[in-house]
Amino acid sequence: MDFVTMNILESSMVSLCKEMGIVLMKTSYSTIFNEALDFTCGLADMNGDMMAVADYCPAQIGGMPLLIKSCLKEIPIGEIEEGDVILHNDPYRGGLHTPEHTFFKPIFVDGEIMGFAVAIGHIAEVGGMAPGGFCGEATEIFQEGIRIPPVKIKKNGKDNVEVWKLLLANVRTPRVNYGDLRALIAAVDLGEKQMTQIYRKYGKEKIKETVNDLLLYSERRMRAELEAIPDGIYAFSDKIESDGIDAERTYTINVEVHKRGGEIIIDYHGSSPQASGPINATLGVATSAAYNAVLHMTDPTIPRNSGCFRPIRVMAPPGSIVNVDFPAPEVGGNTETHPRIVGTILGAMAPAVPDRVMAAEGATHCNFVFGGVDAETKEFFACYDLEAVGWGGRAFADGNDGVDSINGNCRITPVEVYETRFPWRIESLAFNVDAGGAGQYRGGVGYTKQMLCLNDEIICSQMTDRHLLAPWGLNGGTEGGVGATLVMKAGHNAWQTMREAYGKASTSRYSNVSIRRGDRVRLVTPGGGGYGDPARRDPAAIAEDVREGYVSKEAALKHYGYQEA
Repeated sequence: MDFVTMNILESSMVSLCKEMGIVLMKTSYSTIFNEALDFTCGLADMNGDMMAVADYCPAQIGGMPLLIKSCLKEIPIGEIEEGDVILHNDPYRGGLHTPEHTFFKPIFVDGEIMGFAVAIGHIAEVGGMAPGGFCGEATEIFQEGIRIPPVKIKKNGKDNVEVWKLLLANVRTPRVNYGDLRALIAAVDLGEKQMTQIYRKYGKEKIKETVNDLLLYSERRMRAELEAIPDGIYAFSDKIESDGIDAERTYTINVEVHKRGGEIIIDYHGSSPQASGPINATLGVATSAAYNAVLHMTDPTIPRNSGCFRPIRVMAPPGSIVNVDFPAPEVGGNTETHPRIVGTILGAMAPAVPDRVMAAEGATHCNFVFGGVDAETKEFFACYDLEAVGWGGRAFADGNDGVDSINGNCRITPVEVYETRFPWRIESLAFNVDAGGAGQYRGGVGYTKQMLCLNDEIICSQMTDRHLLAPWGLNGGTEGGVGATLVMKAGHNAWQTMREAYGKASTSRYSNVSIRRGDRVRLVTPGGGGYGDPARRDPAAIAEDVREGYVSKEAALKHYGYQEA
């Protein structure tokens, strides 16, 4: 291996992927792109193996290799021309969930295809029965929005007008969708242009050889990391509360991690059969979650490419909650089930690598989506809004406070932008006291966001979790705080759950609730579980928590026996 050239090339490709993301952010229309950064950009070789990726959204990073290979099965290399741009979002063709749109642009050098520039982004409005793309009560994929098999949205550098018409005719916000789709195309255009220059600089054969070495290097480093973990079979399970249809039923994620030498197998047998509601994960999600978990337990400096995934195998029984069969719904699998899978794998591996795992995190993106006709502009608006949670305590530190769930790496939308773009007033946004599980290292806290409706009507839906089943602690740590979604109707002074106010089956998954002018909505996000015996917590850390408002005096006395002098 030529390590100098390999490192220069790898750094150049990662830097290019980051630039693609900046273009996407700067040219997009929706807040989920230009504020939340819910996208990922990467580069792949002609076989569909990921060569490099930027550190944007982990769920999309792990899903990218399967997405590319699935696409190439339907549109063979021989049918791809220079200037083509291929679009794909079908969850049953290797995709993650319906809102996730993937764009591929071939990289041609001297008439030969060398690879692809790739951008994956969460489109906020995809049609279906609920504005914003998250129908918490869907019972089939057709209710979740338009499905797009691999198609050419651009052919030989020109727009495929028929495809554009079809896409924009099936969504509520065609202007915003048009802008976001163009932003994704701009990202792959940049990737194709810059990568072509890199091929010309180093030569096609040199790049091929170096990329093969890079993938092998990542594989060897991953195998070395896995070899350091004790061999064995490690098991753990967790439960998801309801599917939005049957509120009384829980669903089990069961994991057996088979670790032997430099390989690891993630086996999901024993997980619940697929649900009637939209919490099912596709095979792409189950695979991506396994990759995500392993990456969190290993050296973060290993280059992220298809090579580092080679030692990781996944066994996901079809027709289960971790490998859904058509045509069952699946939109929540990527946002809710994915982080729960990751947490279950980390829970299984806690005995083997206690210093590399954490207690349960909030494991939800909250997914509060809404839409309606703006009373002032008379234009339809739609928004996919995600919130942050508390992460679990670790063997060496407290959990993070108010960050996106483990598979997202996204930002929340600033209050000023939120109020400017949508007819809500944010009345408060504050951390939740006592929401982090107690422990030697406490769990991180979530927060509460309270909003006042300023429009005649806003149609709201939600896909979230942990309203009933709290995040678990590790090694003696206690559970983290649960979340909630509450509404106070105009003229009233009492908060109600969505079940109480609108007769919904679930408090955490529902669709098409009519919020009227003067109504208030309160979103409470869960905290993380604690790690270790609370009796071992440093008194100075407890005092600081009380002083900063993370822990109340009453909770400090109850969990830690701590009283201020």
